[in-house]
Amino acid sequence: MSLSSTTRPATSEGRAGQYPGVVLAVIVACQMMVVVDATAMAVALPEIQSGLHFSPTGLAWVLNAYILPYAGLLLLGGRTGDVFGRRRTFVAGVALFTASSLLGGLAPSPGWLLAARALQGVGAAFAAPGAMSLLMANFAEGPARNRALAGYSTVAGLGMAIGMIASGVLTDVASWRWVLLVNVPIGLAIVVLTPRLVAEPPRNPGRLDVPGALAATAGLSVLAWAFINASAHGWGGATPVALVAAAVLLALFVLRQSRAAQPLMPLRLLADRNRTSGYLAMAFTMASNFTISLFVPMFLQDVLHYSALSAGLAFLPMALTVFVVSRSTRRLLPLWGPRPLILGGLVLCAVGIGWLSRLDGGSSYAGGVLVPLFLLGLGIGTFLMPLTGLILGGVPPQDAGAASGVLQTFQQSGGALGIAVLITVYGSSLRHAAPDTPRAAATAHGIGAAFTGATAFLLLALLLIALTALPLRRAAGAGAGAAAPQGSGSS
Repeated sequence: MSLSSTTRPATSEGRAGQYPGVVLAVIVACQMMVVVDATAMAVALPEIQSGLHFSPTGLAWVLNAYILPYAGLLLLGGRTGDVFGRRRTFVAGVALFTASSLLGGLAPSPGWLLAARALQGVGAAFAAPGAMSLLMANFAEGPARNRALAGYSTVAGLGMAIGMIASGVLTDVASWRWVLLVNVPIGLAIVVLTPRLVAEPPRNPGRLDVPGALAATAGLSVLAWAFINASAHGWGGATPVALVAAAVLLALFVLRQSRAAQPLMPLRLLADRNRTSGYLAMAFTMASNFTISLFVPMFLQDVLHYSALSAGLAFLPMALTVFVVSRSTRRLLPLWGPRPLILGGLVLCAVGIGWLSRLDGGSSYAGGVLVPLFLLGLGIGTFLMPLTGLILGGVPPQDAGAASGVLQTFQQSGGALGIAVLITVYGSSLRHAAPDTPRAAATAHGIGAAFTGATAFLLLALLLIALTALPLRRAAGAGAGAAAPQGSGSS
């Protein structure tokens, strides 16, 4: 039977048995798009600035206009999938993401581009939570699911590096606009194939907590704005007011979740010490790693004067390392358990980021960037899959969409706030540079200062896992379960 003849919707039994490779490709393609678009625009920022006349501060919003709606609405996206159907919500999210990618690629002004990026983030927030839930529903527990999870985790780890490479190639060969327009054919293919091939998991009817979602999104956005504003204008003026407003909004969100009959973020998900430590460690890790996508291209282009293509290709060693190491991690996980792999991976990442903190005006790619990116590839390929499994292990099926949203909310919120905080560190370094300091040297020093802060984030993640997550004696026995989470947990 051909693919074209499969016209009726997939049943709850799924069609992964007939076309497992295609089903996995559809799910992974969505994950690749939403992960790549969080960081891919970084390499294109100089071209965007010259083409649309962005201010230096405004450039940070090209990244955060996407990440903040994505992070703030992920919980609502996960719950919407539970209520209305994860496949239906997945398709709707991909459709919105695809349409807004087209709008962004055609943007004639900064405001237009930022609005399109925000709509992309909304679409991603409704598509991404369903991706892992659909994977779990379409691949039976055991070797098939483990292989699918390994592929999914590899894409998550590779996303940043692949985004950098693709962005550099497209920006240099065509235009920065194609970094967005390339999503259109991929998104259309996902929208067409998903209803035909991908099974729909059972629904969990209930209400949507829209006020809670708005409070979370507004709180995160105001908090990020406060830090980015501080980088340009210092800590006076509106910055303290914004920090207080963000704290109030986020407190209201937590209060709402504690009282709602059907919360977006069931607080029972945080009752497990291992899971809570994993969530926080993931947030700190993303706060550190997202800054690679901003500051490494900045160093390569502004200090070493690389083209967009060369800056993108500079991430190739990291991408290859993540790919190779992720495949080995899948085989080591049942033997070693998650804890040593997570700890080892985070140590490698901390060494890599710490190395980048030593960048200065005299640093070269070979000595200052290549080795750290290789270490980061080793670290990400080692820790990401076990940490995801640690967080998702044992999630009840009725909390699948919520757990998916919570995990990705911590990831994206950590990334967005990490960028905002470390832009503040970078801006402070530039403001305190001596007047006669060459621009390239001042930029390199500011980037090094930002990576010092990023190293601190990774050390916090390492401390959390070392002190609280999975005592060593339990780790080996839990390894297989962590690799293949029970129920319908998602990421």
